[in-house]
Amino acid sequence: MKGKPHGASALAGVLLAALIAVPASGQDANALIEVELGRLERARSAQAQINQLAEETRRRFDEYQALVKEIDGLRIYNDLMQARVDTQEQELAELRASIDTVTVIERQVVPLMTRMIDGLEKFIELDVPFRREQRLAEVSFLRGLLEQSDVTTAEQFRLVIQAWQTAVDYGMFADTYPGEIEIDGVTREVDFLALGRIGLYYVTPDNAIAGAWDHRKRDWVRLTRSDALEIRNGIDVLETGSPELLMLPIAPPQEN
Repeated sequence: MKGKPHGASALAGVLLAALIAVPASGQDANALIEVELGRLERARSAQAQINQLAEETRRRFDEYQALVKEIDGLRIYNDLMQARVDTQEQELAELRASIDTVTVIERQVVPLMTRMIDGLEKFIELDVPFRREQRLAEVSFLRGLLEQSDVTTAEQFRLVIQAWQTAVDYGMFADTYPGEIEIDGVTREVDFLALGRIGLYYVTPDNAIAGAWDHRKRDWVRLTRSDALEIRNGIDVLETGSPELLMLPIAPPQEN
């Protein structure tokens, strides 16, 4: 067998000696380790920064998504509010138009109410004089009512209509009430009996004097003692509510 060349053996020995000699230097090994540890520390630090940036990015993204949802909600809410505002503006325009119309009507209603009150006063003066003072006082109240700014025109008109309705209703019911009348130049207390607009009578408390309103003469006429008793009987009937036939004089209807 042939032996290896001496040159090749020498080169292998040199290389082996070099490889064995490398770890023999402790300073070089520590330096390499420190370099590697430094690199690892920098890598760890860089990774921590990357993780922190990733977490911050994720947090910002979540905030962005929340803001997007809030903006969408606000957009829907604003659209709804705008629709309501548009509706309210339309109602406001209609209300302004109604107010303008009411103002025009009010200018016409106030003179109408004045004429109605004047007509009511004239009607009372020409009517059978039952509860005359009370009814004229109501007319004065209505006149003063028109001058009160804190009472609406609608309420004023309602009260005027109500006064007219009351004036009409007086002629549909019987009524009795105390009062005063001048008899033979002396003011006497009497009891009145009103049978609608058919007849108006009075009688003194002692039933001694009685009278009836004559609408043709527009004055009182004296009645008999028996008429006085019949009037008293009619007053008692109204106060007790017991139906009874009354025999009282009635003036004939007026001719037109």
